[in-house]
Amino acid sequence: MKKRIFAAMIACALALAAIPGYASGNAQDQTPVMLNIATAGDTNMTEFFQEVVGPAFIAKYPHIKLNVVGTGTGDDGSRAVLTKWDAQKQANTPAWDIDLACVHESVMEELIEGGLIEQYVPFIENAHYVNTPASKMSLGIPVEGYVVPLFQSQVVLAYNPAKVSDPPKTMDEVEAWIQNHPNKFGYNGVTGGMSGVGFTAAYIYAKTGDYEAIAKSSYDESVIETWPAVIKELKSLPVVYTQGNAGTLDMLNRGEIDMGPVWVDLLLLWKSDGRMNPDIQMLLPEPGMPGQPMYMVIGSGSANSEAARLFCNFIADPAVQAEYVVGKYTWYPGVDPTIVFDYCTDEAKSLLFTEVTAEEIAQKGLAMPVGQFRVDLQRIFEEVR
Repeated sequence: MKKRIFAAMIACALALAAIPGYASGNAQDQTPVMLNIATAGDTNMTEFFQEVVGPAFIAKYPHIKLNVVGTGTGDDGSRAVLTKWDAQKQANTPAWDIDLACVHESVMEELIEGGLIEQYVPFIENAHYVNTPASKMSLGIPVEGYVVPLFQSQVVLAYNPAKVSDPPKTMDEVEAWIQNHPNKFGYNGVTGGMSGVGFTAAYIYAKTGDYEAIAKSSYDESVIETWPAVIKELKSLPVVYTQGNAGTLDMLNRGEIDMGPVWVDLLLLWKSDGRMNPDIQMLLPEPGMPGQPMYMVIGSGSANSEAARLFCNFIADPAVQAEYVVGKYTWYPGVDPTIVFDYCTDEAKSLLFTEVTAEEIAQKGLAMPVGQFRVDLQRIFEEVR
């Protein structure tokens, strides 16, 4: 009888071990693993994994060590990961030398269609927190199950409350404010940085009501028929064109403009560095403005997929998001912001969630236009006079 019970226990343990993403036993007793992580973005991304969240993960899973490599800024950094994984798949490499990566949404369609990443999220413990719009759709591409968003970078309107006593709450009110305050609103157009693209997209979303078609559906050329008139209306407003994302902040800080669209994390970084007037505030007007996530993805040829899932599960933990993503880096959370909010310190809540609440981020944090729509937006903006 005892032998049969023992045999059943062994069989059960083996069955559990075979479940994708299952980790059993004391981590200290497990075989050492070197987890290779590649990250697109600036040096702050590499530092985040190496020096901030990495040590906390290793403390929980001491059998796992991290090797973090930066692949470069912007979409090119993400494309470097795509190119590497595609080459290794084509060469039938048995174990890829990048286990998981942090990439931009611009490469997601190719990663998924090429079979280069795992649909791993259903197998991690914290999957139910991975429920934001960015975790389901990315530039019109279904990404649900393939990604844990590390963070959500959000375009907001920054303004000087000393000059803007009654800030606009909707895009229609923003338009009226610009008309009533000539050359006091600045943005960087659609070629000088993505905050300007985000503002232009938000204007089109508000004016056409076509957000679902532009940001969540397959490309349909008929959708853009009204855009020349809408963009002509936008370009007729008395605004100042700034030199890039930083240029908008710089002009706002010097008092040359009183309002403009900016990336919230860049605004908060400048504030924390003492480069920005601390009185500058932000808002997210109705019906919303776009943002961009950074995604944790696992290569389908990962040599250490179980350890990679443990890492992504760690990133999806609301308490981890609150302490490291929000608390230390002042990014908006990548997973359910209403849950992360409960774990945030009072200081982090005051910094990130007073002017723009967690509920607003969940409701009004929109996606950028689908790839070809974004190309159309930039082309029509440049053509319209």
